[in-house]
Amino acid sequence: MCELLGMSANVPTDICFSFTGLIQRGGKTGPHRDGWGITFYEGKGFRTFKDPAPSSQSKIAELVTSYPIKSCAVVSHIRQANRGGISLENTHPFTREIWGRYWTFAHNGQLSGFESLDTGHFKPVGDTDSEKAFCWLLNELFKHYPQQPDNMCEVFDFIASRCDRLRALGVYNMLFSDGDYVMAYCTNNLHWITRRAPFGQASLIDQEMTVDFHEQTTPNDVVTVIATQPLTNNECWHKMAEGEYCVFHFGEVYCHNHTSVS
Repeated sequence: MCELLGMSANVPTDICFSFTGLIQRGGKTGPHRDGWGITFYEGKGFRTFKDPAPSSQSKIAELVTSYPIKSCAVVSHIRQANRGGISLENTHPFTREIWGRYWTFAHNGQLSGFESLDTGHFKPVGDTDSEKAFCWLLNELFKHYPQQPDNMCEVFDFIASRCDRLRALGVYNMLFSDGDYVMAYCTNNLHWITRRAPFGQASLIDQEMTVDFHEQTTPNDVVTVIATQPLTNNECWHKMAEGEYCVFHFGEVYCHNHTSVS
């Protein structure tokens, strides 16, 4: 399985602390050696860094941890390959345009029977189940909403209904973002935490590193971090239930189905 990392914030924020913890799991404290990637949104644009090498050994990952790119929405992924070869085209996150906005997707899990999914004109470049699921999801979205509607909660509820179909094919944990919204959908392992004033200290699980967020923030900052497994050992993370989705908008919960499936 792979691991996910996402962030939604109300002010441009760097993710260096959380990303430093995540990349240790890419071949050092975890088995996810088959590539990594991270996408930062800046307005309507985005920057993506990818490498099919293990993140714990990647010079590009080292650059990202030392260069504090600030963003209000981030999607990241470290890969343990199960569908598709180890290559750059199979490395998450994946990004496509719909409604004049770039949407970014990352998936943790493994699907069966995905080959028959109709992706319309959204064609996968690589050969992973994840990218095929992403293209199918966009095609379903575009067929249902040729133009972007005003009610985005309705849109995300529709997306969640299609995620339910993908979950029927196997393990499907997902992060999905257009730079304004960050959606998390859970099958089995996904956690999130919202940090706001009064800020305190946080210590990484996978690296000897502690940060005092009080020194790096203002009282108005709100930052939500989403991860497959908690990245810190002294904070209270919310564990999502099977079939649950949550959408964050500039750090705050925007819509949430509060649903679990036993």
